[in-house]
Amino acid sequence: MEIEVYCTLEEMKNFLIESTGKRKFPAKYRDDPTIMFERRNEIGKVYIESEVKEDIEEVEDIVIVKVKNVLGIEYKSKSGRTRLKWRQLYKNFGKLYGKASGNTLVNLYEVGIRDIRILKPRERK
Repeated sequence: MEIEVYCTLEEMKNFLIESTGKRKFPAKYRDDPTIMFERRNEIGKVYIESEVKEDIEEVEDIVIVKVKNVLGIEYKSKSGRTRLKWRQLYKNFGKLYGKASGNTLVNLYEVGIRDIRILKPRERK
């Protein structure tokens, strides 16, 4: 289903940790707003677009990155049923939108993202 929701960068980071890096993301970085992570393989991809991005360390299949002014995030689940994009609107506030599975909706809700708008399917011509 297609969704859209407004959320903070911190909420998005928590969703990514919940969805992909719960056991892998080092606890020492969890509360640091300048630290995010990427998964650079095509299956289960997480890509961070920011003004400045520097690799810090690799943990299994994730790369810990130090970021400044995150402009966007792309997330694609391993199953391929979820493809989401977060775009910065103002500072650390942005819009998350795209195709989400039921499991993704549960993970969004778990991290506090609750005002999720389900979009009606577009009519095909």
